[in-house]
Order: sequence, then C-alpha cells, then structure tokens
Amino acid sequence: MSPRAILVTGGAGYIGSHVVRQLGEAGERLVVLDDLSTGFRSAVTHGTLVVGNTGDGTLVERVLREFDVDTVMHFAAHTIVPESVTDPLKYYGNNTCASRNLLAACQRAGVAQFVFSSTAAVYGMPPGGLAAEDGPTVPINPYGSSKLMTEWMLRDLAVAGALRHVTLRYFNVAGADPGGRIGQSTRHATLLTKVACEAVVGKRPHVAIYGTDYDTPDGTGVRDYIHVEDLATAHVDALRHLREGGASATLNCGYGHGYSVREVIAAVERAAGRKLAVREEPRRAGDPPTLVAVADRIRTVLGWTPAHDDLDVIVCSALAWERRLLATPAT
Repeated sequence: MSPRAILVTGGAGYIGSHVVRQLGEAGERLVVLDDLSTGFRSAVTHGTLVVGNTGDGTLVERVLREFDVDTVMHFAAHTIVPESVTDPLKYYGNNTCASRNLLAACQRAGVAQFVFSSTAAVYGMPPGGLAAEDGPTVPINPYGSSKLMTEWMLRDLAVAGALRHVTLRYFNVAGADPGGRIGQSTRHATLLTKVACEAVVGKRPHVAIYGTDYDTPDGTGVRDYIHVEDLATAHVDALRHLREGGASATLNCGYGHGYSVREVIAAVERAAGRKLAVREEPRRAGDPPTLVAVADRIRTVLGWTPAHDDLDVIVCSALAWERRLLATPAT
C-alpha cells in the first residue's frame, strides 16, 4: 500500500464509487472530489469527500497538496450521448476544459500517475463493429470527441515527461456491486440495462428500442456489456501497473463479444420472470450499429482477469440494486 493518497474525481458516481469501494477495501488512502450533480454522498463508502468541481484548478491543487496525492483517477464527466449531440458545448466544457484544468493542477502539484475514464465512443463506427486500440479514432458524437481530446492531452503530457497514465476505454458498463452496497442510482439514466430494470420495478412504463433496422442479426444495436465490478478491478490493476513503473497505455475495457438490445431485454425479462412493454422508436443520433472491443491488450498489459462475464449475472445484479433503490432511494 502506498502511504500517499489517491484523488478520485467523480467518485460519488456510478463507476467511480465502485472503484472507491475496491480501493478502500484494499486499504488505500482516498480523497473523493465530486460536485454531486449526478453522484450521491451515500455511494462514497471510503475516504474523504470534498464537494467541488474538477474544473476548479485552485481547489484541485489545494486538495492534491493537502492530501499528498500522487495518483489521480478521473471519472468526472457528462456521459449521455444524445444530450451531447443537442448540447455539445456542455460536454466540451465539462469533459474537455475541466479535464485540462485538472491536468494543469496535477502538473503544478507534481502528480506522477493518472488513470483516465475514457470511452469506446472515441472509435465512432469501426469497420465490422470491432474496435482495437490501434484502430482509427473518429468519434461520431461530441461525447466521444470531448473524451478523445483529453486522451490527446494525456498523451502529450506523457511525452513531455509530466506524468504516466493509463487510459481505459469503456464499452457498455452495466450491473452493480454483487454485495448490493452500491449501484447505478443515476436519475434519468439512458443506459439500457438500467432503463429496463427500472421498467421491471415500475419506474418506467416501457422500454424503448432505438432503431430496429441496423445491419445486425436482429436489427437492433449490438454492444459489448461489461460488469461494473470487473471494470473497477481494471482500475485497481492499472494503479498497480503504474506503481510498478509500467509505461503509459491506452486499453479497451470490454469482454470482446456483444449482445443486441433485444438480447439484453430478454435477459432482463428472464431475471424478472415476466415480459416488459417494449416500444420501437427511430434510431438516435450518434449511435453506431455495432461496437465491440478487441480486448486482448488489457489482459496482457495489466493481467486483468474478469470474473463476471455473463449477461445474466450482470442483469441480475442490476435488478437487485433497482429493487433495493425502490425501498431505499440513494441520497
């Protein structure tokens, strides 16, 4: 265990809170920075919570020095693809400009290591729907573009010798802590598994399928769904890699196979034991037909070994959390 601290931005959010929990259980010193615009105090199970904005360079630098931080894990971001299409400057402001301010504060404070929460949206529509780390990055929505710009800043800082980093490109994150302690509590969520589980417990009247005419086996979009617990483990592995002197790396976080929208809905129906009301809608702007990870590099570089690569396991954990939220809403 390092005697120095880790700053987790966005650590009160869905993915960040799972990483905080795993790091805390490993005995790490943690400070969480979150403005609670989409996160929840109750999701921060370890460390010290500082309420504030990642783009506030003065605040960030004070926190870095006060807590003696040598590693930053950066999750704070807006993440809704359709919203990024209608309000792009919101995404460039929060995802790119705030990240630039964060990186500048890290450089001033001498932070040596950085783990970045990026996205498969940087790939756009890769040929055949398979995305490899060395493939072209041609995002088709502002969300993907805003994340790619931060990747470029990290790349250039690493070349300049300012810090080493691991950039993790997430595919479709789903599920919840198997222990039932935390999960996705995001209000007005758009992720399919979350939406379908909300329909099961009566929070939504139906589930929408956006696009049924894609060039896929059943006409609906295909995605690589990764359990949030496995994704959190990838961050712990990335931390170890950097502490051991590992080189900067950009890695896909996915299982290497995909499921269609209809297949995910069917899995939720199996878990619920009943059919859901399903409404077919037109395609959404910014959605590729298929997006699946080429996922070999992360296993080689980090030694990452996923433990929850099963759609029914993912869905059951998500539904269990949704039922718990119904009884005790997140705060």
